[in-house]
Amino acid sequence: MTGRRAFLASAAALALAGGPVSARPLPRILAFGDSLTAGYGLAAGEGLVPVLSDWLAEHGQPARIVNGGLSGETTYGGRVRIGWSLRRGADAVMVELGGNDMLAGFPPAQAEANLDAILTRAGAGGRPVLLVGIRSPARDRATQQEWAAIWPRLARRHGTLLWPDLYAPIAALAPDRRGAMLQADGLHPSAAGVRLIVQALGPSVLALIARLPAARRTL
Repeated sequence: MTGRRAFLASAAALALAGGPVSARPLPRILAFGDSLTAGYGLAAGEGLVPVLSDWLAEHGQPARIVNGGLSGETTYGGRVRIGWSLRRGADAVMVELGGNDMLAGFPPAQAEANLDAILTRAGAGGRPVLLVGIRSPARDRATQQEWAAIWPRLARRHGTLLWPDLYAPIAALAPDRRGAMLQADGLHPSAAGVRLIVQALGPSVLALIARLPAARRTL
């Protein structure tokens, strides 16, 4: 009985201390977006979600990232879908939408209103959110600037973290190197492009996890 009492005492002490660090569940992050999040055109393990998961583990903060990407999704579709996606539970949310609105020629103000509603739902109850923007492919500078202004304005309004342009690390390359970072359609990142994006985006996701209570972010 002495050994049993000692075991129970040790178990109780661990419980009071928060339990063994390795036994704590991983933080659950909902990656909510379109085909760029879903991993369109890529093999299993090459998309944004699995590559980002690996990057976080390599940098000492494993997390369970739920792939909430849907190819072809617009901000309006995301506005309809966000409530359902959150029902499965999420400690934090990364929102990446807007590219399909741009390609369809939808007004920036309409996309902003939809994203505003998405961020309100995603951040309810103090849930940390990372907003990921995207550069407009429009040729005229005025339209580019109108779209570019949306992401920081929404981030300030909702107090979210911001990565203003998912494609920034590809755009920063010399023109002759960008082709290898994109798939044949010239729109979606290739496996190499995803890895480059994740290297740039990863620190913002670490900052997102850092906004969680210590018990939810520490292994």
